[in-house]
Amino acid sequence: MSEIALRDVNKIPESEKMNESSSNGKFTNAEEGQKKGTTSLVSGPVKTDEMENSGEVLANSEVEYIESEDLEDVEHVEDCLKTLLSGLGSKDWISVCDALNNVRRLSVFHKEAIISMMADVISLIVKSLKNPRSAVCKTAIMTCADIFKAYNDDTIDSVDPLLVQLLLKSSQDKKFVREAAESALIALTSSVSPLLLLPKLQPHIKNKNPRIRAKASSCISRCVPRMGVEGIEAFGIEKLIQIGASQLSDQLPESRDSARTLLLDLQSVYEKSHVLKQNIVSDEPVITASWEHFCQSKLSPLSAQAVLRVTNTAREGLVIDS
Repeated sequence: MSEIALRDVNKIPESEKMNESSSNGKFTNAEEGQKKGTTSLVSGPVKTDEMENSGEVLANSEVEYIESEDLEDVEHVEDCLKTLLSGLGSKDWISVCDALNNVRRLSVFHKEAIISMMADVISLIVKSLKNPRSAVCKTAIMTCADIFKAYNDDTIDSVDPLLVQLLLKSSQDKKFVREAAESALIALTSSVSPLLLLPKLQPHIKNKNPRIRAKASSCISRCVPRMGVEGIEAFGIEKLIQIGASQLSDQLPESRDSARTLLLDLQSVYEKSHVLKQNIVSDEPVITASWEHFCQSKLSPLSAQAVLRVTNTAREGLVIDS
């Protein structure tokens, strides 16, 4: 660099240098965060996502997130508990994200410690899910997933407001938020008993938003294989068939594909559970009431026809392949 250039640099006021050094819009490490009087979001191995806006990547808006398997235990549980609610309710978004990550750590390593305050914690997580800042929203979504995995059926009484927001977020345009919400919904349907969760999902397949209907349909189709014959009969196979039939003609392909998967699973369960005896001559199973007759007895003629078209086509395909 020439002497003139060096003199020009030296003339730049310190305040402008500081502004220039901080204009990249991201936190690079814990030390930089401490110099600014804030707490870093990073406390272990992390995954970096880039925020997206209308499909365009904003290179200067990188945010770091801690994956569940990389979470580390909190150092002082009691101190963490004392500041947890105030952190979740803070106006400083970095403090909120740190508090959300502490909820995740406590859920993984000290799940009994926050049960008494879980109602307040859930309420503040819902607030974060609605936050327009994507970093807060995604961290809250990741917190939901860890809570579902840690507490299983114990979350069922608090799941409604979380479910509404996760269905909304899994239907939005921002890819990295949408994918996080979809992962959280998978954690939900994998961790909570289907018999408890299905009544919570049912109202959403009638939502005015076709994307929300599609995500709810996907959740229902994932729940059914976990139920087994007894669980399906306890919930009511006719209810599930009606759900599947209603989604076969829905607007989005995701809804229709989920409905087909659901109906094929139900057909398999129905035929297995209604076999009473073996035909002595052919050694073939005898079904007292055929799948076709059952569908026709539980559905309108048009719905029954649509369901049978799907299930018969799949069966014919299996026969041809064999």
